Amino acid sequence: MRHPALDKILILQDRDGKRLNLEAQLKAAPRDLLAVEQKIAAEKAAIETAKAEVKGLEVQKKSFETEIGTAQDKLGKYKTHQVAVRKNDEYQALGHEIETTETAIGALEEKELGVMYSIDEAKKKFTEAEGVLKKNITGHEARIRDLKAREISLAEELKQALADVAAARAPIDAPSLRVYDRVSLRGQPVCVAIHNGKCRGCHLKVSSEIESDSRKGEKLATCDQCGRIVYFEG
Repeated sequence: MRHPALDKILILQDRDGKRLNLEAQLKAAPRDLLAVEQKIAAEKAAIETAKAEVKGLEVQKKSFETEIGTAQDKLGKYKTHQVAVRKNDEYQALGHEIETTETAIGALEEKELGVMYSIDEAKKKFTEAEGVLKKNITGHEARIRDLKAREISLAEELKQALADVAAARAPIDAPSLRVYDRVSLRGQPVCVAIHNGKCRGCHLKVSSEIESDSRKGEKLATCDQCGRIVYFEG
């Protein structure tokens, strides 16, 4: 026969299991929220990186425009001066400067075109990536709302679970409750069956004395291997 407190202890164990599960979920909630928030931060950082790439290329383009403008001003001055000179060697020197400046302007314009092409490509990639990233962010934000709502719900469920545990503890006699509380410090399950001479908690063979005690039900028997409360099942 079973110990008089055993069925009550099994009910308490079930209530405690639910309580522990809810506590574990609540404990994990901030970590889950942080993980999603980090994903949002990463998506936003990716958008800013893409923006910075476009901005950097536009700065390069502006720099080339400035250099080209400066070179064109210089070219204009060389040409104006060349018209006014009388000496042949000075005329030829200015012609050389004009040729060199025109070559430099051509090279700068080629680089400017390359940057303009890169800007177009970067903007295209940015637009495509931004759409995906913003969609991801929207999904992450929805996930955060769900997690926060779930956290509130879990807190309410835990209040009820604690009340259920208290109600399940009330009818158990003090000595049996002390045994349960001592064993529960090691974790769940606290109370398990003996089947084919083995504890279903640690799966090791119990002594004949423990098996006999569990059959008689005169006192709460505990596994001599893992310390769990045991009862005879067959």
